[in-house]
Amino acid sequence: MENKGANKKVAVLATNGFEQSEFEKPVEALKKANMTVEVISLKTGKIKGWKEKNWGDEFQVDKAIDEVSADDYDALVLPGGVMNPDALRTDTRVIEFVKGFFEQDKPIAAICHGPWTLIETGKLKGRKLTSFHSIRTDLKNAGAEWSDEEVVVDNGLVTSRSPEDLPAFCKKMVEEIREGVHSH
Repeated sequence: MENKGANKKVAVLATNGFEQSEFEKPVEALKKANMTVEVISLKTGKIKGWKEKNWGDEFQVDKAIDEVSADDYDALVLPGGVMNPDALRTDTRVIEFVKGFFEQDKPIAAICHGPWTLIETGKLKGRKLTSFHSIRTDLKNAGAEWSDEEVVVDNGLVTSRSPEDLPAFCKKMVEEIREGVHSH
């Protein structure tokens, strides 16, 4: 049986203040599925996670946002945390990068506050998704159909609410990335 995860290259986009478990668990699941993972951030060096109520560990960045394009990857993962997506969504380079995944119908997985960044792409109208409850109104205002579920999948867009949903999120994320491009 062929390994359907092999040769899939996934961008994990984050900056300081990402929820550490929402970064580590998906990265672990992708690597276990034999996918190549590259950590993308606003600049190279290290980024620091947020672990429950305090700063967590530092992680190496593989590439800066200036060095990448959606063309380089098969899928995108957006961890949550409050500070992380709030910083990412104000950067036009990040928004153009994320928009590229929507335009090419490539899988995108976002958890907790991660979908905040998706709002700025203008690509959520009519899409079904979930998130941490505090950004529900923001997503609805962007035209999304919000649902309070463990994991929601809509044409390759995988979303979950919180770290408690990580097992379901990781399973669906890997499944959707293995399937590849999802045309509407």
